[in-house]
Amino acid sequence: MTSTFASFLRSAWFLSLALFASHILSAQEEGEDNGFKEIELFTEVMETIRQSYVDPEKVSYEKLISSALEGMLADLDPHCQFMQPKVLQQLKQNTDSTYEGIGVTISTKNDSLSIVTAREDGPAAKAGILPGDQILKINGRLMEDIGIMEAVNMLRGKPGEKLKLTVRRPASKQLLEFEIKREVIRQSSVKDIKIIDPRLTAPYRMGYARILQFSEPTAKELADGLDKLEKEGMDAFILDMRNNPGGLLGSAIDVCGEFVKAGTVVLTTEGKPGSGEIKVYRTSAEKKRRNRDYPLAILVNHASASGAEVVSGALQDLKRCIVVGETTFGKGSVQSIIPIGEGKALRMTTAKYYTPSHRTIHENGVIPNIVATLTPKQEAELMRWFNRENLSPEIKKEAEKFRDPQLIRAVDAMKGALVYSNIQSGTDSAEVKEEPKKSEEKKSGDQESEKKEEK
Repeated sequence: MTSTFASFLRSAWFLSLALFASHILSAQEEGEDNGFKEIELFTEVMETIRQSYVDPEKVSYEKLISSALEGMLADLDPHCQFMQPKVLQQLKQNTDSTYEGIGVTISTKNDSLSIVTAREDGPAAKAGILPGDQILKINGRLMEDIGIMEAVNMLRGKPGEKLKLTVRRPASKQLLEFEIKREVIRQSSVKDIKIIDPRLTAPYRMGYARILQFSEPTAKELADGLDKLEKEGMDAFILDMRNNPGGLLGSAIDVCGEFVKAGTVVLTTEGKPGSGEIKVYRTSAEKKRRNRDYPLAILVNHASASGAEVVSGALQDLKRCIVVGETTFGKGSVQSIIPIGEGKALRMTTAKYYTPSHRTIHENGVIPNIVATLTPKQEAELMRWFNRENLSPEIKKEAEKFRDPQLIRAVDAMKGALVYSNIQSGTDSAEVKEEPKKSEEKKSGDQESEKKEEK
């Protein structure tokens, strides 16, 4: 480019900015940032790069502006990004029933690209990847040289293709390498709906279910499962949301609605301070629900994020559950997709979640009522137990021997809640023990198959 054309371009650039002059000048009068000087610097740097950089094919205006926008958004927080058409299309595919990849959710935390969750039925978990592992290399490329969006693109790919991951496991300080084959990942929601082995919960009958993520059918699947367990004489319920990365906010609100009254405030979102952008989320008043007033425990861990934090934080604030496990991930912000033309978009954080008591989830997480942690070995065994249906018969038999310390703490908490409830209602606890045992004998055939389930 000639210097004359560069001067012309700069003139055109500043002419276009004149449309914003009144806004910027008024901002200056109020003591806010004035953008003219910084935009002039940006333009000068861009033109210097275009004139002097050794590889001309790397410095087209489109590439330079796209790179600048990517950096601009990424510097705000790990959840903001400038999305090219291909990335935007992939985001839409995340809500489909299937997608292609290795079955992990990643995010930047403490300046490291970490595995937030690894789906137990996905290839990454089968290979031995655990939530919390920090990605150091993908196919030999250092993460320092790869942005988060490029990392996402590299993790995805055609089914059958292989990739190599080098990770650091903070709990054990190990450096590990994995070769993983990409697969078609099928989205699932609620699993393991059952009555827990009576040997662990006697003299009571306790229900259990896991929510893997929040999708469109989650609340209905859970409601159907609760109806089934109630018919089987369930006295208390344990909802497992460990390793749940979130999903649809509306689905998480509906799950809260299964355990509290219609119209209950379970969440507020607040935008930029002073903007007045406050939105209140209440449980639906339209759907008729059963009165599910039995004791409830929710299991969470460091990989429980977003929607899982909404549910656990709201029900904890409303004194409707006991939260057991570890402090959650701390992803409590709202991202809006803002189209900017030609198939591109900005994914930008526009609000933060607040629980009913106005606690902020973002970067704080939900702190459990009962802290129960797992060792790295126990965490690996838990992941193997989650994935037991995909194991060989020999390994499956070994996995089913696992005794889950966090689940045991939740069961103990529910026993205490039931004893207290019986005292409050004036019921002799010896009376309530008898009926479950009788019904248990009648259903011994069904329960025999579930004895293997408890850890």
